[in-house]
Amino acid sequence: MQFKKIYIEITNSCNLKCSFCPGNMRKKEFLEFDKFKLLLEKIKPYTKYLYFHLMGEPLLHPLINEFIDYASQYFKINITTNGYYIKKIENNKNIRQLNISLQAFNNDSEDYLMNIIEVTNKLIKNGTIVNFRVWNNTETTTKLINKIEEYYKVSINGNTKIKDNLYVDYATIFNWPDINNNYYNEYGSCMALRTHIGILVDGSVVPCCLDYNGNLCLGNIYKDNLVDILQSPKAINLLYNFKNNKKVEEMCRHCDFYDRITKKKARDKNER
Repeated sequence: MQFKKIYIEITNSCNLKCSFCPGNMRKKEFLEFDKFKLLLEKIKPYTKYLYFHLMGEPLLHPLINEFIDYASQYFKINITTNGYYIKKIENNKNIRQLNISLQAFNNDSEDYLMNIIEVTNKLIKNGTIVNFRVWNNTETTTKLINKIEEYYKVSINGNTKIKDNLYVDYATIFNWPDINNNYYNEYGSCMALRTHIGILVDGSVVPCCLDYNGNLCLGNIYKDNLVDILQSPKAINLLYNFKNNKKVEEMCRHCDFYDRITKKKARDKNER
């Protein structure tokens, strides 16, 4: 089986507590380099694209550039960050794509945006694709978008290409899967185990990048081979039912991400 991407959580620690992020209750850890190398060996046959993200801020990791450079020998590297430590990677030429969540900005300092713009200009020259990601139009994010418009001399209205390798991406707002939220649906599909899986910092393999506490853990990459994890009864049952438009896990029934994405695609198609 080949996945479109595999998410790797190199740390579940973060420097922020954003309102749109549920955080996680797990022990805070940073992935060790030896374990990182072992993990990569085990997933090499399964994808060409790695995403350094599930929970946590990947740029907090003290070995972030070493991780990027080593992994880029075998994979195309994608990172999602809040942007506060972006200068750590400004000279790295091995990043395929960088997603920067502007929604994470939480003060009035212009240094935040100017640091991002300065590093972005370096990265896109080296071929890195950069997405300025926005979840919703708060007063703060509107100000940031206005400043980006002013700096790059562009007009931004929804998803926008600013220039080669530089984009603004308005992401779809969704409810994080949580058995205590108000959303519930036993029917519906998901791309978990079809296009992607996630690996948490402790090695837990999860079917979905939204499984922020490892509630749907299928096994541990350091104890088992991925092929055995993917052929476990739990994984097979999840995948079979997703393909048949049914959610068998309680947490999945409280997730509306795929529902919202498919509805948005349908609306966008009708508006063309």
